[in-house]
Amino acid sequence: MKQLPGLLRLAAGVAIVIAVIGQFVYSAARGPINFFNFFGYFTTQSNIILMVAFFASAYFILRRKTQPSWVVFLRAAATTVIVLVGLVYNTLLSGASLAGSFDLRWSSNILHVIIPIYALLDWILFADRKKLPYSKLWLVLIYPIIWIVVILIRGATDGWVPYPFLDPATGYGSVAVYCVAISVTTIVFGFGVYALSRVKIMKLDVLATTAS
Repeated sequence: MKQLPGLLRLAAGVAIVIAVIGQFVYSAARGPINFFNFFGYFTTQSNIILMVAFFASAYFILRRKTQPSWVVFLRAAATTVIVLVGLVYNTLLSGASLAGSFDLRWSSNILHVIIPIYALLDWILFADRKKLPYSKLWLVLIYPIIWIVVILIRGATDGWVPYPFLDPATGYGSVAVYCVAISVTTIVFGFGVYALSRVKIMKLDVLATTAS
């Protein structure tokens, strides 16, 4: 039981790898694929970040070592963005055409539904985390802001954007509103994740605790 979180996170990380590779192979088999475009999606990058966090956590748990604080902060940030992915995709993008990116149904379901739900449950249920200080809440914004800046630069140069609501053709005013909305929503979700670090609905002892 003490190693259960590590095993589950290892399995979730492997599921992400399989889903991303599956979609990549499926897309490549249907025609030329742009590597940077494929991996430019918030969904793909967020899942990869979460995969790294899960693998790192699993490593320390299964090796019976203490999890360093950076692993917990990485998991918190990854959980924040992956829950955001699940919400945005299943609301704003549920009917959008994203051919060549998430048109392999089983892969899309893993990345947009199963993993976001599991990540949230994992964060809530397992007690191998300390109370995260709200003074470090800004950490959850690092990745989304970098991603937004890169996408805006690409949209203004080569014209590629991953999602319809970030298309400059819709007007920069509209794009700016969505960028602000993404940032604000990330902070709100991050606050929720940090708040949940203070709650243990089902306290399961984990072999590897976190370093202070």
